[in-house]
Amino acid sequence: MPAPRPDLSGAQWRKSSYSNANGGDCVEVASGVPGVVPVRDSKDPEGPALLFPAASWSAFLTEVKAGQIPVI
Repeated sequence: MPAPRPDLSGAQWRKSSYSNANGGDCVEVASGVPGVVPVRDSKDPEGPALLFPAASWSAFLTEVKAGQIPVI
């Protein structure tokens, strides 16, 4: 049985620094949810959020910052 999804109704979302002012392709990330990092499409804030294990998200960011994953 899968773990219950955390309640994201009070999550504090922040938009990616790569977002543009014209409402282009944007992602938002929420912090403060124990053990996971929620990620959603800023153009659909009521839509689904992907939940990444916190350690996996941290490793992903480390690789992006090191240039190991190209940012398009």
